[in-house]
Amino acid sequence: MSKGKEKQVRNTDLELKDRLVAIKRVTKVTKGGRTFSFAAIVVVGDENGIVGHGLGKAGEVATAIQKGIEDAKKNLHKVPVLNGTIPHKQTARYGGADVLMIPASHGTGVKAGGAMRAVLESAGVKDVLAKSKGSSNPHNLVKATMNALLAMRDAYTVSQHRGVPIDKVFNG
Repeated sequence: MSKGKEKQVRNTDLELKDRLVAIKRVTKVTKGGRTFSFAAIVVVGDENGIVGHGLGKAGEVATAIQKGIEDAKKNLHKVPVLNGTIPHKQTARYGGADVLMIPASHGTGVKAGGAMRAVLESAGVKDVLAKSKGSSNPHNLVKATMNALLAMRDAYTVSQHRGVPIDKVFNG
Protein backbone atom coordinates (compact mmCIF):
# COMPACT_ATOMS: atom_id res chain seq x y z
CA MET A 1 0.00 0.00 0.00
CA SER A 2 1.42 3.39 -1.02
CA LYS A 3 1.64 6.01 1.73
CA GLY A 4 1.01 9.02 -0.48
CA LYS A 5 -1.92 7.90 -2.63
CA GLU A 6 -4.63 8.22 0.01
CA LYS A 7 -3.43 11.76 0.89
CA GLN A 8 -3.23 13.02 -2.70
CA VAL A 9 -5.20 16.19 -3.39
CA ARG A 10 -6.80 17.44 -6.61
CA ASN A 11 -5.84 20.94 -7.71
CA THR A 12 -9.25 22.61 -7.52
CA ASP A 13 -9.11 26.38 -7.07
CA LEU A 14 -6.35 26.35 -4.47
CA GLU A 15 -4.30 29.50 -3.83
CA LEU A 16 -0.87 27.94 -4.34
CA LYS A 17 2.45 29.70 -3.80
CA ASP A 18 5.55 28.37 -5.53
CA ARG A 19 9.11 28.29 -4.22
CA LEU A 20 12.15 27.59 -6.32
CA VAL A 21 14.44 25.12 -4.54
CA ALA A 22 17.28 24.73 -7.04
CA ILE A 23 18.27 25.32 -10.64
CA LYS A 24 20.91 23.14 -12.22
CA ARG A 25 22.60 23.72 -15.57
CA VAL A 26 23.02 20.49 -17.49
CA THR A 27 25.47 20.11 -20.37
CA LYS A 28 25.16 17.58 -23.17
CA VAL A 29 28.33 17.18 -25.23
CA THR A 30 27.90 16.08 -28.84
CA LYS A 31 30.21 16.13 -31.84
CA GLY A 32 28.74 19.51 -32.75
CA GLY A 33 29.65 21.05 -29.39
CA ARG A 34 27.96 21.60 -26.05
CA THR A 35 24.21 21.96 -25.55
CA PHE A 36 23.08 23.61 -22.32
CA SER A 37 19.74 22.99 -20.66
CA PHE A 38 18.32 23.68 -17.22
CA ALA A 39 16.59 21.60 -14.55
CA ALA A 40 14.49 23.35 -11.89
CA ILE A 41 13.11 21.85 -8.67
CA VAL A 42 9.98 23.68 -7.49
CA VAL A 43 7.78 23.28 -4.40
CA VAL A 44 4.18 24.57 -4.34
CA GLY A 45 1.79 24.77 -1.42
CA ASP A 46 -1.14 26.66 0.05
CA GLU A 47 0.63 27.11 3.42
CA ASN A 48 -2.29 25.29 5.03
CA GLY A 49 -1.31 21.61 4.87
CA ILE A 50 -1.21 21.04 1.11
CA VAL A 51 2.19 20.73 -0.58
CA GLY A 52 3.70 19.25 -3.74
CA HIS A 53 7.03 19.16 -5.57
CA GLY A 54 7.95 19.05 -9.23
CA LEU A 55 10.87 18.96 -11.65
CA GLY A 56 11.00 20.93 -14.89
CA LYS A 57 13.61 20.63 -17.62
CA ALA A 58 14.00 23.01 -20.56
CA GLY A 59 16.46 24.99 -22.65
CA GLU A 60 15.68 28.21 -20.78
CA VAL A 61 15.48 28.89 -17.04
CA ALA A 62 12.02 30.49 -17.07
CA THR A 63 10.53 27.62 -19.08
CA ALA A 64 12.11 25.05 -16.75
CA ILE A 65 10.63 26.80 -13.71
CA GLN A 66 7.18 26.97 -15.32
CA LYS A 67 7.32 23.25 -16.17
CA GLY A 68 8.37 22.49 -12.59
CA ILE A 69 5.38 24.43 -11.24
CA GLU A 70 2.99 22.55 -13.52
CA ASP A 71 4.51 19.21 -12.45
CA ALA A 72 4.25 20.17 -8.76
CA LYS A 73 0.56 21.09 -9.13
CA LYS A 74 -0.12 17.55 -10.41
CA ASN A 75 1.63 16.10 -7.35
CA LEU A 76 -0.17 17.72 -4.37
CA HIS A 77 -0.54 15.99 -1.00
CA LYS A 78 -2.31 16.80 2.28
CA VAL A 79 -0.01 16.72 5.32
CA PRO A 80 -0.94 17.15 9.01
CA VAL A 81 -0.09 20.55 10.51
CA LEU A 82 -1.23 21.11 14.12
CA ASN A 83 -0.99 24.60 15.64
CA GLY A 84 1.72 25.56 13.15
CA THR A 85 3.97 22.58 13.86
CA ILE A 86 4.18 18.88 13.03
CA PRO A 87 2.32 16.31 15.16
CA HIS A 88 5.35 14.22 16.21
CA LYS A 89 9.04 13.53 15.66
CA GLN A 90 9.73 11.93 12.28
CA THR A 91 12.68 10.66 10.28
CA ALA A 92 12.77 9.67 6.62
CA ARG A 93 15.24 8.72 3.95
CA TYR A 94 15.37 9.00 0.18
CA GLY A 95 18.52 7.94 -1.62
CA GLY A 96 21.45 9.34 0.35
CA ALA A 97 19.42 12.09 2.02
CA ASP A 98 18.32 11.48 5.61
CA VAL A 99 16.04 13.99 7.36
CA LEU A 100 14.96 14.46 10.98
CA MET A 101 12.05 16.70 11.99
CA ILE A 102 11.07 17.56 15.56
CA PRO A 103 7.99 19.59 16.61
CA ALA A 104 8.79 22.93 18.20
CA SER A 105 6.94 25.35 20.48
CA HIS A 106 5.24 28.48 19.16
CA GLY A 107 7.71 31.22 18.19
CA THR A 108 10.62 28.93 17.35
CA GLY A 109 10.35 29.39 13.58
CA VAL A 110 11.46 27.02 10.84
CA LYS A 111 14.94 25.88 11.76
CA ALA A 112 15.78 24.02 8.57
CA GLY A 113 18.15 24.23 5.64
CA GLY A 114 17.38 25.24 2.04
CA ALA A 115 15.44 22.42 0.41
CA MET A 116 13.74 21.29 3.63
CA ARG A 117 12.78 24.89 4.49
CA ALA A 118 11.01 25.36 1.15
CA VAL A 119 8.91 22.22 1.62
CA LEU A 120 8.04 22.94 5.26
CA GLU A 121 7.10 26.59 4.65
CA SER A 122 4.98 25.64 1.62
CA ALA A 123 3.16 23.08 3.77
CA GLY A 124 2.36 25.77 6.36
CA VAL A 125 4.65 24.58 9.13
CA LYS A 126 5.64 27.65 11.18
CA ASP A 127 7.61 26.07 14.05
CA VAL A 128 9.86 23.05 13.56
CA LEU A 129 13.40 21.87 14.22
CA ALA A 130 14.78 20.02 11.20
CA LYS A 131 18.12 18.49 10.35
CA SER A 132 19.33 17.01 7.10
CA LYS A 133 21.93 14.31 7.43
CA GLY A 134 23.79 12.56 4.66
CA SER A 135 23.51 13.87 1.12
CA SER A 136 22.76 17.56 0.48
CA ASN A 137 21.39 16.82 -3.01
CA PRO A 138 18.27 19.05 -3.27
CA HIS A 139 16.33 16.45 -5.33
CA ASN A 140 16.72 13.80 -2.64
CA LEU A 141 16.23 16.25 0.25
CA VAL A 142 12.88 17.42 -1.13
CA LYS A 143 11.73 13.83 -1.65
CA ALA A 144 12.93 12.73 1.82
CA THR A 145 11.13 15.69 3.43
CA MET A 146 7.94 14.84 1.54
CA ASN A 147 8.24 11.19 2.64
CA ALA A 148 8.59 12.32 6.27
CA LEU A 149 5.54 14.60 6.03
CA LEU A 150 3.45 11.91 4.33
CA ALA A 151 4.36 9.36 7.01
CA MET A 152 3.03 11.61 9.78
CA ARG A 153 -0.35 10.99 11.38
CA ASP A 154 -2.30 13.25 13.68
CA ALA A 155 -4.29 12.08 16.72
CA TYR A 156 -7.58 12.02 14.79
CA THR A 157 -6.18 9.74 12.08
CA VAL A 158 -4.70 7.35 14.65
CA SER A 159 -7.97 7.22 16.62
CA GLN A 160 -9.97 6.43 13.46
CA HIS A 161 -7.48 3.72 12.53
CA ARG A 162 -7.77 2.14 15.99
CA GLY A 163 -11.54 2.52 16.12
CA VAL A 164 -11.49 4.55 19.34
CA PRO A 165 -13.39 7.86 19.37
CA ILE A 166 -11.13 10.85 19.94
CA ASP A 167 -13.26 12.26 22.80
CA LYS A 168 -12.85 8.98 24.68
CA VAL A 169 -9.05 9.24 24.38
CA PHE A 170 -8.86 12.74 25.83
CA ASN A 171 -11.71 12.50 28.38
CA GLY A 172 -10.82 9.10 29.77
